[in-house]
Amino acid sequence: MPHRRPLIGVTTQTLHAIEGIPAELPVSWVMNQRYVHAVMAAGGVPVLVPLLAEDPATLREIYDRLDGVLVPGGVDIDPAYYRAGRHELLGQLDPARDTSELVLTRWAVKDGKPFLGLCRGLQVLNVALGGTLWQDLGEERPESLKHDYFPNAGWARDHLAHPVEITADTRLAEALGAGALHVNSMHHQGIHELGYRLRPTAYSPDGLIEAAEVTGGGFALGVQWHPEMFSEGDRSIGVFTAFVDAAGGASRLA
Repeated sequence: MPHRRPLIGVTTQTLHAIEGIPAELPVSWVMNQRYVHAVMAAGGVPVLVPLLAEDPATLREIYDRLDGVLVPGGVDIDPAYYRAGRHELLGQLDPARDTSELVLTRWAVKDGKPFLGLCRGLQVLNVALGGTLWQDLGEERPESLKHDYFPNAGWARDHLAHPVEITADTRLAEALGAGALHVNSMHHQGIHELGYRLRPTAYSPDGLIEAAEVTGGGFALGVQWHPEMFSEGDRSIGVFTAFVDAAGGASRLA
């Protein structure tokens, strides 16, 4: 029997959660193609996961068929999920995405199914495990560097905004190497209180947690930057290879 490439679920976003989308367009689920191509380049078979917040049974049927779960970047998480009121600088929200991704993330961590969170995905992982977020780094954490190098403000998506320091003896270090790595940065929120079972694995120079992974077994980690924006030869893309390899191991055990 030929080797089966691992099936990777990539969560989607409600089209109308994106700023500036006309209200008269049909309700749709969308996602940036770069995540799909990065999974394929790493050897995985990507499939887009619909946001079935109102049908958890069907969502579970989809999840059970996956070898790994990838939660990409996107809009802000509703602070009600981490027991906070809404800051005036809170951005766009996507309720169906919040509910679906938090459920999928908790299932993956509980089952030891490989999980990768990118930018918003790191924040989802943290909130799913009981952590909290800074809702706007500039206002709530004034000692922070600039992290919000957004494309709609004229910055290239692959602009190297600042370095991060990756901690040795971590899954992230196994994937990318320990020490300094220059990354892009397209977020205005970040980890405040760390969730249960999470270990920080990278920091920016201002002390903000830029990556974290679940302790106690299984591949589950998130990074605050966007490695999908880089080319195959770039060091940062190795996080996809490590994730898909872990999912491939899980598929062979299934």
